[in-house]
Amino acid sequence: MKAPAIALLAAAALAWPAALLAQGPGTQTPGAQFPDGLEIMREVEENQRATTDSSFNRMQLSTCRFGVSDNRITCAERPRVKALESVGKNYGPEGLDSRSVTIVLEPADERGIGLLSYVYDDAARQNESWIYLSALGRVKRIASGNSDEESETASLFGSEFTTEDTDTGKLEQYAINVLEETIESGREVWMIELIPDEERARETRYGRIVNYVDKERLVSLRSDLYDQYGNEIKRMLASRVEQLDGIWMARSLTMMNLVTNRLSNMAFLEIHTGVDVDDEVLTQRTLTDVAFRETQLQAIRSQVE
Repeated sequence: MKAPAIALLAAAALAWPAALLAQGPGTQTPGAQFPDGLEIMREVEENQRATTDSSFNRMQLSTCRFGVSDNRITCAERPRVKALESVGKNYGPEGLDSRSVTIVLEPADERGIGLLSYVYDDAARQNESWIYLSALGRVKRIASGNSDEESETASLFGSEFTTEDTDTGKLEQYAINVLEETIESGREVWMIELIPDEERARETRYGRIVNYVDKERLVSLRSDLYDQYGNEIKRMLASRVEQLDGIWMARSLTMMNLVTNRLSNMAFLEIHTGVDVDDEVLTQRTLTDVAFRETQLQAIRSQVE
């Protein structure tokens, strides 16, 4: 598909009822008996990790300024569209840690830009990320959170997603409560609030997160993200929820920045698990050594084509 057609397809996909922006979180229902919020979130993350273990994915990342037209949230400009490939693998005795590398294929002037991420479940270990800027030919370490080095975690390839938005683990650093049962996108969900503890608050830009978790499929269909002052600053919406090897997952994630009125959509065009991934692929060598990267990626592509 040619790039203009892809851009139009992305624009058509990024449309939701404007009422979504007006909806806010509820409060805890007095006297209601709910399941344990921490256990629910552990299952949600376990399912998420299951779909990224020994995996090879092709994605389309679209970003635009959004507006409201005919009571629908749509792109107000031609989206910037990028084609990506990613490889991931879980590590650790229980498979709770993960490593992934994502490479930009298109547009041509960004080809070769890559992101390498190591995510640890253990709260005592900080996540690690490195970005390779092909135009400069160097690797840059990304700060793990709010710090003197950077005020916030880095954007993923210029999108409204950040490295923190895609992390898993460290749930013990949050007070987690089920606020109520409600309906989201026509599905019965638990509304689950996560508030960071003092240590986590120093490493995150979010003062509060409210997830809407599908009770049957254990997928977060929506996440409302608040700053330290209680203002909702971002909202993530999940759609196209499908089963992959018995695990439910969203094939489309949209992050709306409510401060800048920009949004990004990550569409998973192809998802392959059970792929043989050499540990060496998930190192900085894949970012910097073009010949090595292409040889390794072609070997992985041949397993799924």
